[in-house]
Amino acid sequence: MESFGDILTAMVTPFTIDLQVDQVAFARLADHLLASGSDGLVVAGTTGESPTLTDDEKVGLFRDAVQVAAGRGPVIAGTGSNDTEHSVALTRRAEDAGVDGVLVVAPYYNKPPERGLRAHFEAVAAATTLPVIIYNIPSRCIVNMSAELLAEL
Repeated sequence: MESFGDILTAMVTPFTIDLQVDQVAFARLADHLLASGSDGLVVAGTTGESPTLTDDEKVGLFRDAVQVAAGRGPVIAGTGSNDTEHSVALTRRAEDAGVDGVLVVAPYYNKPPERGLRAHFEAVAAATTLPVIIYNIPSRCIVNMSAELLAEL
C-alpha cells in the first residue's frame, strides 16, 4: 500500500445557522486545506462531528471531499461505530462514494474483548477493497487494543 502522505487533516464539519451541513463551507475548507499543505483529508471522524451526522450526511461529505480533492490528495472516510453491521454498511457506501481509505474506530461503549475487536475489524476489512485505518482511542472507547492485536490485524 502506498502512503497517504504525512499530513492528513481531520476536518471539522461546518453547519449552517439552522444546523444543516454547510456543504459550501465544507468544500471551501477542503480546498483550502489541500492548497495549504495537507496531503489528504479525513472526513466525518470524531473531529468532524461524526456522532451527530446521519449516514446520508456523511456520504454526501465523502462525495464532496472526493470531488474537491480531485486527485490532489486522498480522502479518508470515518466509517466506524460501535455497531459492526453499521460500520460495514457505511464502509461500503464510502467506497461507492470514491474515497481512498476508511478510518474505523474501536467499538465504543460496548467494551469488547480482543476477540470482539478482531472480529469487528476483520468484518469491516472483508467488506471493502479499501485500506482500513484502525483508530485506537482508549480515552474515548474505554478499550485499548494491544500492540500484538494491532500488528496481527
